[in-house]
Amino acid sequence: MKLLTQRCVQCLTAVRYRRVNINLNIHLMRCCSTVQGEVRVRFGPSPTGFLHLGGLRTALYNYIFAKKYGGSFILRLEDTDQSRVVPGAAGSIEEMLDWAGIPPDESPRRGGPVGPYMQSQRLDLYSRTAQQLVESNHAYYCFCSSQRLELLKKEALRTGQTPRYDNRCSHLRAEQVHEKLAQGVPHVIRFRLEEGVEPFQDLVFGLNHHEVAQVEGDPVIMKADGFPTYHLANVVDDHYMRISHVLRGSEWLISTSKHLLMYRALGWQPPTFGHLPLLMNKDGSKLSKRQGDIFIQSFQTDGVLPEALLDITTHCGSGFNTSRIGRRIDELISEFNPSKITTHSAMLDLEKLPEVNRIHLKHRIEDEDQCRLLIKDLQELIKQAYPAEIQDAEVLHEDYIRRMLQFRKGHISSLKELVSPAYSYMWVRPSFSNQQVAALTTEAQHITSLVLKIVAERGEELDLDQLSKDLKTVAKQTKATKYREVMKLLRLALSGLQQGPSVAEMMVSLGPAEINHRFQKLVQLSETS
Repeated sequence: MKLLTQRCVQCLTAVRYRRVNINLNIHLMRCCSTVQGEVRVRFGPSPTGFLHLGGLRTALYNYIFAKKYGGSFILRLEDTDQSRVVPGAAGSIEEMLDWAGIPPDESPRRGGPVGPYMQSQRLDLYSRTAQQLVESNHAYYCFCSSQRLELLKKEALRTGQTPRYDNRCSHLRAEQVHEKLAQGVPHVIRFRLEEGVEPFQDLVFGLNHHEVAQVEGDPVIMKADGFPTYHLANVVDDHYMRISHVLRGSEWLISTSKHLLMYRALGWQPPTFGHLPLLMNKDGSKLSKRQGDIFIQSFQTDGVLPEALLDITTHCGSGFNTSRIGRRIDELISEFNPSKITTHSAMLDLEKLPEVNRIHLKHRIEDEDQCRLLIKDLQELIKQAYPAEIQDAEVLHEDYIRRMLQFRKGHISSLKELVSPAYSYMWVRPSFSNQQVAALTTEAQHITSLVLKIVAERGEELDLDQLSKDLKTVAKQTKATKYREVMKLLRLALSGLQQGPSVAEMMVSLGPAEINHRFQKLVQLSETS
């Protein structure tokens, strides 16, 4: 028997195959509680905003956990705070999970056996459960006005105490309650906290215990508008949705004892809890929704690949057998090890994202099916960037774009770079003047004819190494033009730029037909000068 304080990951296999030893220690049984041996996890965002990096990371760990142990990943939208729901956020959250490559097995859109998957559509279930708690004396009606609650808060702050409800309505006699209800006095339902909370084994933080009744007032579980609070809704939904493991942010760790009291009051077996350390900025500050650049949709718009986002959010954290950049989702699943999740906050360094994206873009270019999709995306970007400048539709051809991607893989961090001014030469033939040519050499026509002869001799398939040698030979055949000026001239004719990839690389990527087009212009300029 493992020590009580050990992580309970070892029992996951037993959970999965329904071979839980009946002699397990009582705490170990609580740690590994599940329903019918299934592994079922959930991600429960609130559609009061769009999906951001912190939410994506929580969803990702749940998804990986489910897939690692042959379970199901559920998306449940917690929209009980109707006044703060942002239009379009609910649909966008699921779209972003799909885009990120971690689609839920059950969700508002996909449906499933334990729906509805939006809490606003489950109000009757919460109401019945709250009434059950009232009838068993584990909850009570509270008629305190907002003014009284505000006075309690102000008095506590004035005396240097933590604000808390004084549980006044918990002492009302039954006839007083009935009278107020009959009069239609506005009310909420509060859960009656008890002392003697049993410790629970957290998958990440180990043995935990919070005597909430000593530091908190009885919490509201049903609001006056008939909607539940987070505490009740999550306990009810996790039970009826057969959630076996709750993986959520560590900010909820202190509330878990409160939730366990509710499970006990309802006679339900609680799930296993695992609280993930917070995702922080590199400087240690809290990741905030006010940082406009942390929303997943922003990354998508900027050309960040979903696998790069998943990679960087797991690389900065813990829970894997290795720590390396470049892992895709199947590798993340295979390397996942819950016992390696630490309690330390994960420091996210977004300055590394371009490098991570570069690695994953290279992977995509090297994959035939993925490359085909990149080609379609790049075709659209080219049309948008240069709607009138393209002189030859050949640059939109699949083979031509594939060749460009192959030569630039490992050098670019996003497809958008390929339609920036630095790479415009790939799609638009450059313009240059007699003066620019004359400033470099008086042998432009001679140099051009030598290069065109080489291209003709080499045929359709140009070899980068051979071409580099050929260009050095060209420089030796000029009378007064040095190698450096020869390269500047060729670069001018090919791209109109002074910097960029090597001349040989540009020629190989452009191909013989396009080289001829561009050098013919150089010949014409030389003839007219």
